[in-house]
Amino acid sequence: MKVKQLSIFLENQSGRLAEVMGSLGKEGVNIRALSLADTSGFGILRLILNDIQKGRAVLKEQGFTVSETDVIAVEIPDKPGGLANVLSVLAGKSINIEYMYAFVEKSQENAVVIFRVEDIDNAISALQSGGVQILEAEQVYSL
Repeated sequence: MKVKQLSIFLENQSGRLAEVMGSLGKEGVNIRALSLADTSGFGILRLILNDIQKGRAVLKEQGFTVSETDVIAVEIPDKPGGLANVLSVLAGKSINIEYMYAFVEKSQENAVVIFRVEDIDNAISALQSGGVQILEAEQVYSL
């Protein structure tokens, strides 16, 4: 149920993001979801890829600083209040969300949201108990 995410630390300068995308593209690694947050000096690019091992190897070979993190991919009903209901399940168990971002594709008719939480195992248990659909890693990589 845990999905592997890569975090790439980028200097905040023109062309660095294009280098990452070009390196992955040349090697046939497809981006399934992404998030980019920046400060004045650097950015953190978070990626879900169709081939996490190959993507990590490609980026490290190109000299990028890369780390791997476990996240959760959750199906959210694509209707008003859908996300609020899932967030209430986590809040009810006092699980802190460090960050989240939406996925590029839908899973059937539902939206997919990536969550990074403090206690991933407790979050998975809480979400399952709350009837929330969590996607398996292979489902996410193939969307």
